[in-house]
Amino acid sequence: MDPGGLNDWEIMKESPESKNLAIRKITEAVSGKKVTVALHTARAAVSIGLLLPGDSRWRGAGSLFLTGATSLLQARHRYGTDGSDQVANLVHTATGFARLTKSQQTQDALLWYVAMQANLSYAASGWVKLLGEKWREGSALPGVMRTRTYGFEGAYRLTQRYPRTSKYVQHSVLAMECLFPVVYLAGGRLTRPMLAAAGSFHVANGFVMGLGRFMTAFPAMHPTVAYTTTPKTHPAVAGRDDRAVKAAALLLAAGIAAAGAVAAQRRAMVLEGWPTSRKFVTRHGNELMYETGGRDDDTNAPVLVFCAGLTSTSEHFAWITERFVNDSDHAVVSYARAGYAGSHRRSTAPFTLDESVDDLEDLIRATVPAHRKAVLVGHSLGGELIRRVSARLPDRVAGLVYLDPSHPAELQRSERQSDGAKDLRDTITHASRYLALGTGILMSRPGWLDKLPDNYRDKVFAQYTDARLWKAGKREWQAVEADFRAFTGEIEQVAAPALIIAAQQTVDQDPEQLLLYNELARAHRQGDVKVVEGADHDSLLTNALFAQKAAGFMADFLNSATGDGTCTSTSSEHDEQGAGK
Repeated sequence: MDPGGLNDWEIMKESPESKNLAIRKITEAVSGKKVTVALHTARAAVSIGLLLPGDSRWRGAGSLFLTGATSLLQARHRYGTDGSDQVANLVHTATGFARLTKSQQTQDALLWYVAMQANLSYAASGWVKLLGEKWREGSALPGVMRTRTYGFEGAYRLTQRYPRTSKYVQHSVLAMECLFPVVYLAGGRLTRPMLAAAGSFHVANGFVMGLGRFMTAFPAMHPTVAYTTTPKTHPAVAGRDDRAVKAAALLLAAGIAAAGAVAAQRRAMVLEGWPTSRKFVTRHGNELMYETGGRDDDTNAPVLVFCAGLTSTSEHFAWITERFVNDSDHAVVSYARAGYAGSHRRSTAPFTLDESVDDLEDLIRATVPAHRKAVLVGHSLGGELIRRVSARLPDRVAGLVYLDPSHPAELQRSERQSDGAKDLRDTITHASRYLALGTGILMSRPGWLDKLPDNYRDKVFAQYTDARLWKAGKREWQAVEADFRAFTGEIEQVAAPALIIAAQQTVDQDPEQLLLYNELARAHRQGDVKVVEGADHDSLLTNALFAQKAAGFMADFLNSATGDGTCTSTSSEHDEQGAGK
């Protein structure tokens, strides 16, 4: 707790728990070293009291005190806390109130609440594991056992010596967790074996993984499971009130209905687009939604065509597109690829990246006036798509701007990219599955989203909570992996000049990326690489300051590449003014 220490309050008060001003005021009051130590001492004393025999109502007050004190100290001492603390708080709160109330109905409702939480905890954990390939194939346990944080060398060696037994153990854990709710079948006869299996699981984790507090926190829920699974004919539970089950079922039904209504409302918002949105049908029958802005008169200034990345949105470019629309002679075109936002994929042929390139080519021919050229701007995967389409339109493309782009050789030459490919595939697959079930209502709002211009945020969040975005991303990523891993040779030469704008964190974390970017620059008749300091792959677009720096680089490139002098009002000498807007 000393200055500079792990729990220095001047640092810890910036934790997520303390962002709320009301919570910060409360935690500030207990942040002093003496008060903190006093709270810990009181918690220890009350805990010892609860370990002593007895059935006094004061034990209920003690449980509620532990819940309150733990919550007060959460922001002060958040390091080391985990799921066991949440479970302990849940049990102490419910049993504390149950001890203090004289109503049998209230006591039973509270005990049912803990029992249902126990079922939810085990079942959710099991089904999430089951969706992961590592648990199904039996590589999860050895993977955990070889880590420094939760590993145990002796157990890891056993998994290598007896791989079949290791696989049986993992599948047994899956079966226990996924099937935990069956304790309510067979008149309670399954309760003891199931609780014995769960308890053994926590004891093993406490010894092997060092999760000692799980060994006490989760089994603390087991007595409520035993109580609620006992047949009502048993004298020990005579008169038990089970109406909490019906109440929970009604709440679940209401929650499902609310989730469905929210999902439908968000889907409608996604498909509706913007008041200025237009639609265009490509050669594949795909229906693309796009927006235009800026000058559409007789100026010869190139039209900027923006192409987003994988599982991204056209609104990600908002800071950049608004700057060029408002402060330059350039017209702007941004669109959603087939399957994203209000765009629909109608093609029934197997998807390849060439289909997206065809769609982009058709869109450029349809939206860019014949007397004006296009400057293509692509982020991430969008960068690779604009590179490919530029070879088909050498007379229509005046230049290319790559924003932290993909490179067709990155999965072969970058170990970081190759290792992350499978995790990305799993993330996209799981997101598409869960959101298809209407769980978007549970999705938390990502921090980067609230850095976009205010009027774009709700629309982008609606897209991210809609399964369509993730299904389209899954389809694209399968094609990207197949395409990139089959890539051989060198990138074809491109006649148009190019600017590669890299995020500093991208090239710092993976030096191979900078080499790939330089190689991409050399593939153009004229190419240059600029780095936006402090930016990462996404904040290059979503952070106003970083996006304005990127826009400044783009303006300078447009002035030099096109030579028409139409971008002087947005050149990098105005970055400070633009960032202030």
